[in-house]
Amino acid sequence: MAPRRWSIARRLFALQLLFVVVGVAVGGAWSWASARADLQADAAEKSTALAVSIARNPFVVEQAATADPSARLEPYALDLMRRTHTDFITIMAPDRTRWTHPDRVEIGRPFRGTIAPALDGQTFTETFAGTLGPSVRAVTPITDEDGKVVGLVAAGVTVANISTALVPRLGSVVVLALAVVAVSALFSWLLSRYLGRVTAGRGPEELARVFASYEGMLHSVHEGLVVIDRSGAVVLHNDRAAELLHLPPPAERQEPIPLAALDVPDGLRTLLASGDRAVDETHVTADRVLVVNKELAFPRGSAKPIGTVATIRDQTELLHLSGELAATRTLTGALRSQTHEFANRLHTVVALLELGRVDEAIRFASDEIDRHQVDRHGVEAPAPQGHPDDGPLAVTPEVLAAVLHAKRAQAHERGVVLVADTDGLHAPVAAPESDVITVLGNLVDNAVDAVAEHTGGPGGPRVAVTVTTQDDGRTRIVVADNGPGIADVVAAAERGWSTKPSGPEGRGLGLDLVRSALADIGGTMTVDSGPTGSTFVVDLEPRQVAA
Repeated sequence: MAPRRWSIARRLFALQLLFVVVGVAVGGAWSWASARADLQADAAEKSTALAVSIARNPFVVEQAATADPSARLEPYALDLMRRTHTDFITIMAPDRTRWTHPDRVEIGRPFRGTIAPALDGQTFTETFAGTLGPSVRAVTPITDEDGKVVGLVAAGVTVANISTALVPRLGSVVVLALAVVAVSALFSWLLSRYLGRVTAGRGPEELARVFASYEGMLHSVHEGLVVIDRSGAVVLHNDRAAELLHLPPPAERQEPIPLAALDVPDGLRTLLASGDRAVDETHVTADRVLVVNKELAFPRGSAKPIGTVATIRDQTELLHLSGELAATRTLTGALRSQTHEFANRLHTVVALLELGRVDEAIRFASDEIDRHQVDRHGVEAPAPQGHPDDGPLAVTPEVLAAVLHAKRAQAHERGVVLVADTDGLHAPVAAPESDVITVLGNLVDNAVDAVAEHTGGPGGPRVAVTVTTQDDGRTRIVVADNGPGIADVVAAAERGWSTKPSGPEGRGLGLDLVRSALADIGGTMTVDSGPTGSTFVVDLEPRQVAA
């Protein structure tokens, strides 16, 4: 198991503590160096003043001209060192020979250090490692009345003593640094505790994964998601919620949106503002039917809610589909009833034919067809229920697809491949439903009959049906087959013409019914037939019908 990485709070605490420690260390080092430089500058200034005062003392000038300057200058220098707290005062000849020194052994030996500028009459300072170790010294010339350099004076303080003088200051710097570290550590610890509560002890990697998951979930959920804080403002919502509640598109930094500013019904606003739970509550807006679920939101490990979370589902399309399904079921029931009715009438025709009464059977079938047309188009026909004043209903693409689906199953039973394409139908067919079904159903039945008894092309017996909406609003129905073709296209539209032998279902009525229906609804039909098959193209003019 991989060790758990530090949380943001712990990392921030360690980083702040490290920053403070490093800052204090750097500041202390800088303070030490600055103080040391100040002490060295102060020592150089004092050494210069002392050396110049010695060099200008007439007693020193007088003794420098004697045969044994050390005899009286050595006691003088030692006494002056004690009174001025100077580490060394060296009075020497121009050739570096020491006349005085804190260590009497060094008297008479050459001076270690730079003297050339002093021999030229200049006073200067330097840090040099002499017999007493590194020291800050000032060197100045001793001149007689004629301005001739008769000796040199070097006075200074050792670096070790300067460092010793810094120790009290170092102690105060260390105490101050420790105090700063302690105070900073306390504030860093308090801040880390706050961050630990806010981030729930998670590290940046965990927070990055949580944020990425939250972003992906928020924008991929198909339901609307709304988070409402305790003040009654929307603090978070996804794209779907923006669409359903007319909210602005979600942004990386969303400003809270008061519920009073939402363009929703009062009932829905009241529900979102309350702290109550809601399960599948339905609310109707100006353009949608919404189902709302709402729960209280609690932080981890707390019993105090921080707000509410609501999910919103759009029920509009589902209700629309339910209505279409109910209409389709109604149509299916009506079609089944008509199927039973026509089956009974066909049984009558079959019985007459079996008794050899052919003329009566034909007359009965013709009368039934005429009566059916009167029922559909005559003034005595009742208006469709549910639309007493709107006139005939338009045919939706779903109804045509259902009809073609049923025809495909019938064709399959007869060994015929029926291919239907209604993707190009972008609007309901603006024509009475019964007439459109009559046209489409008879054309498909005729095409299936034409190829069922033939092998057709290389793909076997095949019928292709395409229904599209044209740019001018017309609906085009194309039925093509790979049968033997029609010898006389003109005669095919007349009643009684058929390529099939006589049977119980009658002869030559399909195309006649198509022609009659097209005459009623304002449509045209063209036929292209040849040895490789036939193609029927029907154009239905748009009419004012109920949607």
